[in-house]
Amino acid sequence: MAQKGQHVVPASEGWAVRRSGSERASAVFATQDEAIQRGRELARAQGTELYIHGRDGRIRDWISFGERSFSMKG
Repeated sequence: MAQKGQHVVPASEGWAVRRSGSERASAVFATQDEAIQRGRELARAQGTELYIHGRDGRIRDWISFGERSFSMKG
């Protein structure tokens, strides 16, 4: 996870929100939608990006809350 920001990743208990470079999740949720909502809040507050991973671990969506906000579906 080289990109700065928050990542929504699959976890054994559901879906985790994890800061880039961190081994530990800041929160774990039962559904991906719940994790995305929390990740979006954190990324927006930090002015960074939110990377949404699929079950395979690959980034499937990317939302920027930096100077140039945008969203990219992968």
